[in-house]
Amino acid sequence: MGLFGSKKNVEDLQYDAMSFMEKNQPKGAIALFGKILKQEPENIPALFNKGLALNQIRKYSDAITCFDKILEIDPKDSQAWNNRGIAMAENGNMQDAAECYDKAIEADSKNASALFNKGVLLDRLHEQEEALRVLDKAITIDPRKPNVMIYKGIVLGKMKRHEEALNCFQSVCKKYPNNQDAFFQKGVQLAELKQHKKAIDVFDDILKKFEGNVNVIYAKARSKAALEMYPESIELLKQAISKNPKVIRAWAREEPIFAKLLDNNEFRRLVRM
Repeated sequence: MGLFGSKKNVEDLQYDAMSFMEKNQPKGAIALFGKILKQEPENIPALFNKGLALNQIRKYSDAITCFDKILEIDPKDSQAWNNRGIAMAENGNMQDAAECYDKAIEADSKNASALFNKGVLLDRLHEQEEALRVLDKAITIDPRKPNVMIYKGIVLGKMKRHEEALNCFQSVCKKYPNNQDAFFQKGVQLAELKQHKKAIDVFDDILKKFEGNVNVIYAKARSKAALEMYPESIELLKQAISKNPKVIRAWAREEPIFAKLLDNNEFRRLVRM
């Protein structure tokens, strides 16, 4: 280093920026990627990672600019198309997002992330059958990612195909015994199949590890009500409402399982009917 110091070289800046990314500090990373790009405006890794970091802090239009610069250099960069699609979807541009995912898949037919994102988008657009087809492709390409199988199960649940959904979640639970999302969704599907005692067992296991999880507490309250265990159900509702009053009250007011509690003064007071 000279007497007055020297500018960090690109390699050092890249290392520091990626350290910020690993620590989930995207703002620090963005500043350093900006310094790299001043020296090397066509540095694709810096453009790509800056775009990822901008997506993280919800600056989607700025992220799109980064991915566009990559695509000017390499129009067949599959991951740039994929992440441009994510930014477009978050900005509410569903049609543009769909086109981006298609371009990503066209550039690399084995891009499981793009297939997954396209499946999620199709589900958001209420095209569940097509979403399942695309998600199945993603699972075939990369069967190791539990999030794709979990999302497939969620889509099947929305379609009232509860047995198939349950099978998805049970498969994930078997392969990934620490995946609490899969166990929660398994409990939800058991409840949908009116197997409420089994559902409660699943929710109890989750609550041993995540005592205050409001979604699990509410789901358990529903199953208790379905089994006509009303005092326990109301007690669980109290707990859930204390953690997220607005959302839980809205859910409880619309939930058919609680219909038999509509004449119960304590329930009506709790959900403010």
